[in-house]
Amino acid sequence: MSTATLPNPDTVAARAREILDTWQADPEYARLEKGCGMYSNDWTDSYGHVIIPDYDVTQDGPALFPQMMRCMALKSAVYEMTGDEQAAELPVPVPIDVLSHAACAQINVLTRMQQRTGTLFVHATDMEAGRSGGTWEFGDYTHRAYRAAWGPVDERYWIDAAETERRRKILDQKYEPIGISDRGRRATIDLASA
Repeated sequence: MSTATLPNPDTVAARAREILDTWQADPEYARLEKGCGMYSNDWTDSYGHVIIPDYDVTQDGPALFPQMMRCMALKSAVYEMTGDEQAAELPVPVPIDVLSHAACAQINVLTRMQQRTGTLFVHATDMEAGRSGGTWEFGDYTHRAYRAAWGPVDERYWIDAAETERRRKILDQKYEPIGISDRGRRATIDLASA
C-alpha cells in the first residue's frame, strides 16, 4: 500500500493540463488516437465499455479518448510529484480504464512520445491494490483533480463504483445463460458442436 501523500488536487490539475498540452503537441498524438480507435477490432470488452448505455465504438470511442488522456495526464502529474507508482494509479471509471489499455498497446508510439516529451505515461494494473475497476467515486481525489483541470466530468462515461457494479450484475445475468461467467474470464460455450 502506498504511503505517499497525494498533492493538492489544484496543483495536480495545473501540471496535468501542461502534460496534456505537451502530449497533444507531439507529432504522433494523432497516431496514438487512431491506434486506440483501431484497438477494438482485435480486442473486445464484455464488462467495461458495455456498461455505457447504448455503447457504440464508432461514436463513443472518439469521445472516450480525450477523457482517457486527461486521466493519464492526472496520473502522470501525481507520479511526477510523488515518485510513487501506486499513488499515481488513481481510480478512474471503468470505460476510461479499459481504453487506457488500448493506449498502452501502442507501445512504440508511447515510447517515442515519452522520450520526446520527457513525461511518463503511468498505468499499472498490479498497482490497483486489488480493485477490479470502478472504484472512482463522485467527489473523490480523481474527481476533484479532474474538475480543477477540465471542469465537469462527462457522466455518460464517468460511472461511479456502485453504478458500475449494478450494471455488471445485470451483465452477469445476461451472460450466464450463454456460458460466460466470472465477469468474462471464463467461458463454457461448446463451439465445436454449435
